Amino acid sequence: MRSLERHRDVGAYALGVLDEAEAFRFEDHLMECPSCAAQVTEFGATTRQLMLYRRSTPPLTHPMPKPGPRMLDRMLSEVAGRSRAVRRRLLFALAASVVLATTAPALALMSSSDGGERAPESIAAADERSGVWAEITTADEDWGSRLELKVKDGAGPRVCRLVVVGQDGSEETVTSWHVPRHDARPNTMTGGSTLHSGQVERYELRSSDGEHLVTLKPR
Repeated sequence: MRSLERHRDVGAYALGVLDEAEAFRFEDHLMECPSCAAQVTEFGATTRQLMLYRRSTPPLTHPMPKPGPRMLDRMLSEVAGRSRAVRRRLLFALAASVVLATTAPALALMSSSDGGERAPESIAAADERSGVWAEITTADEDWGSRLELKVKDGAGPRVCRLVVVGQDGSEETVTSWHVPRHDARPNTMTGGSTLHSGQVERYELRSSDGEHLVTLKPR
């Protein structure tokens, strides 16, 4: 598939509608395309809204009820407002990605406590079955939270991703990476989530084929 067509798959990947093979190829593309990675993060809010709508719709209620006389106008107004909000959040996410990518080490940036900001929080866990160890450091921002992930995984090669699971059951893919063959040296990735740390139920590391690697739960 050509690069332009890969860019067009951002929404389908974020909503989980790509088949396994296409999702695997798109994750390879994500590692080389910061723009798509930022857009996948941005789609997290939309995915949560769709999930909440599905859960709040009674089983016997038709998902597309007949609109009333003024419903279309209200829906168009809401869509326009949400589109503006999405563009603003995308700019915030892109700005955060630039800062995280150009500041070394990222943990030094997150450890600053000037201005009364909340101190970063770190959690670590290991899974005996998969042999994967991970540590996540989070710091809240106005737009969500910044994340630094450290991983030790000697079972490569494989593509993995970090998924943030909200307290409302929503899921947001924050970052993905490629594990080299039989390389247990620690890898460090950074990213951003639209969820604040207090809204997170758990963090999950998964392989591209859906295998669960390790779970980290906030204190």
